Amino acid sequence: MEVECVLDAKALLGECPVWSVEEQALYWVDILAPALHRLDPATGATRTWAMPHSIGSFGLRESGGAIVALRNGFHLFNFGTGDLTPVANPEPDMAGNRLNDGKAAPDGSFWAGTMDEETMSRRTGSLYRVAPDGTVRRMLDGLIVSNGLAWSADGRTLFHSDSKGKLICAYDHEPGTGDLTNRRVIAEPSEEVGRPDGAATDMEGFYWSAGISAGVLNRWSPDGGLDRQIPMPCAAPTMPCFGGPDMRTIYVTSLRHNVSDERLAAFPLSGGIFALEVDVPGVPVAKFKG
Repeated sequence: MEVECVLDAKALLGECPVWSVEEQALYWVDILAPALHRLDPATGATRTWAMPHSIGSFGLRESGGAIVALRNGFHLFNFGTGDLTPVANPEPDMAGNRLNDGKAAPDGSFWAGTMDEETMSRRTGSLYRVAPDGTVRRMLDGLIVSNGLAWSADGRTLFHSDSKGKLICAYDHEPGTGDLTNRRVIAEPSEEVGRPDGAATDMEGFYWSAGISAGVLNRWSPDGGLDRQIPMPCAAPTMPCFGGPDMRTIYVTSLRHNVSDERLAAFPLSGGIFALEVDVPGVPVAKFKG
């Protein structure tokens, strides 16, 4: 399968690609060189909005702008003015944690989890849901690195991973309330198969997970079978998303941070954004209704 580098971004920690159907454009973040970026794949044109703190993830808003998950909490962001409006800081007393992977849910809420950035080993992380009215609710706790959020096409199943726990789980999800029930472990990928990072779902109910430790993109079946594994031309892919006119293009972010000189020599496009065409369209990601 042909994988193309569509932007040699040299991102320290590229993450959270989000496709705008209306604009036919890709938004993404660099967590460590904190900024929100936009790429027009048709022209190659880019834009950048610097952030004052590390940005783990974001979601586009129905009313315009975005909700961003910064180190100091959730904020609304205005693309035109660059203004940030605080919403909530879910963990004001946990300096060793930061907000990480996030995504807008089909019901218009925004979900993002925290991670133990200090040691990458303590179960101090949680998963939060921001309702459209700004109310924040803790949905899961006891996580090391909350990651891999993605919903099924009907919004009734939530997939979620703990990268350091090396688990991919699924839950029954109740739109409107966000209630999670019936937890089941879908897969427990090894380092060689690919520790689970960011993810996306397709219209057949399969879960596409960036196998960051193995340099691959993995497609998992709903019952946990490894359906497909695609080698990526980078040391560490971080997150896929579906886009393009027919939602059959997968865009994948990657990183350069903490990659050895030897690995960078072997994979000089690390930190870039990649694209590949697949036969099954992806589930469109909703917008935050707040």
